Amino acid sequence: MSQHPLRLLLDFDDCIRRDRDQPASFLHRRDRRFALDCQDKGISPTIEQWLQQRHRLSGSAPEGPDQDLRRWQRITTGFCLAGGGLGVLAMTGLLFYDGGQRINITVMLAFVGFQLLLALFTTVQSMMGWQPWHWLTRRLRLEPATATRANLQPLLMARSAQAGGSVFAATALTTLLLMVILQDLAFGWSTTLDTAAGSYHALIRAIATPWAWLWPDAAPSQSLVEATRFFRAASEAPDTPPAIWGQWWPFVVMLWLSWVLIPRLCLLALSHWLVRRRAAALLASHPGWQALSDRMTTPTVETGSDHTDASEPPAPRRHTAQSTVPQTPQRICWAGAEQPSLPGQAEADALRAGGRATLAEDKAVIDSIGRDLIGQPAPAVILFTRSWEPPTGELQDFLETARHRWPANTHVTLVPLATDAESSPADHLIQPWLRFAECQPETFISVALPFGSGAPGRQSA
Repeated sequence: MSQHPLRLLLDFDDCIRRDRDQPASFLHRRDRRFALDCQDKGISPTIEQWLQQRHRLSGSAPEGPDQDLRRWQRITTGFCLAGGGLGVLAMTGLLFYDGGQRINITVMLAFVGFQLLLALFTTVQSMMGWQPWHWLTRRLRLEPATATRANLQPLLMARSAQAGGSVFAATALTTLLLMVILQDLAFGWSTTLDTAAGSYHALIRAIATPWAWLWPDAAPSQSLVEATRFFRAASEAPDTPPAIWGQWWPFVVMLWLSWVLIPRLCLLALSHWLVRRRAAALLASHPGWQALSDRMTTPTVETGSDHTDASEPPAPRRHTAQSTVPQTPQRICWAGAEQPSLPGQAEADALRAGGRATLAEDKAVIDSIGRDLIGQPAPAVILFTRSWEPPTGELQDFLETARHRWPANTHVTLVPLATDAESSPADHLIQPWLRFAECQPETFISVALPFGSGAPGRQSA
């Protein structure tokens, strides 16, 4: 497992979110057993070890980067691609030269200053938690699922923006060097203000301070500043040699390298550090970590008596399960629920998801049904499951994704199937599905019996 605090935090947050569907007594016994095992081995329990144990118990290794992390990786890639293209266009525009005018150094200084301010603003607003682009994330449905992930969002966006800005600066610098080689560029300076050459030279020397000791030719002299001033309405001074106009290029290269590219790279490294630091802080203060620590340090107490109710079903709840399965062509078989067979002719029309299906196949099922539900006044979906297999976190994630992609008034009916295709499942097998449905958003999920045998105590949310 990766040691990166961000991956550790997202994995831990996801496990805690899934644990909300489990009974408190089960969580206590499981985590207390983990703490005792660590004590026997002479080691202190850590979040990483706890996650490794979770994956061992589930019988599967982590599938890779978290879904939110993959989304931010795609966003960062988009920023980098856009930054690369804009860098070429921006530098080409700044260095446009048709032989009858000068490339104004003053405009170049203003553009460099704007890039530096933009880079600093991106970092400062992320540290303050301000999100001026929040409207875009709402429109693109990028809202985080938990408060922990919401606290990371400003820093992750800043990191993506700094990565795109770094690519912008790098491609622009490459374009500048290519144009210096391929074209005979003529630089000069001009301004409408009544600025003396001495004052402008002092400004240039101050800007060139970081590299003047390393590359003296990249720090223009006062004679060069005086010789390359031009006026819009005046023709070129006859006593200025043509080669003088090109002597500004070392300064322009170092200006862009020192005040655009290097600051962007430094701020990108800072954004990576801030993400790690924020992730570590959120992990240490995560509410789930405090609850986990309490369960690990508190002994479990087993009580006994002459009477045991282990064979008795839970007390009847508020509602009973639906007596009939609704009629809808939108059917899903979850994790092999079509075996041995579905009621009636449902098996032929049902889509397969979960179990051995990949995440891409699950997404394709969600998208396919979502297209069919568009325009229906009361969209409904039937999801067949195996009654003897309790609800899993994988099913929870599948339904969560579907709820965001399907129409808002979609209703899902869970139909737990028995091992015998000709009978309904036992009452104690229905209970976990009823509790699972009650934990879902209101009116989104209900439970129905495959053959309409509405026995008392079988209920839905």
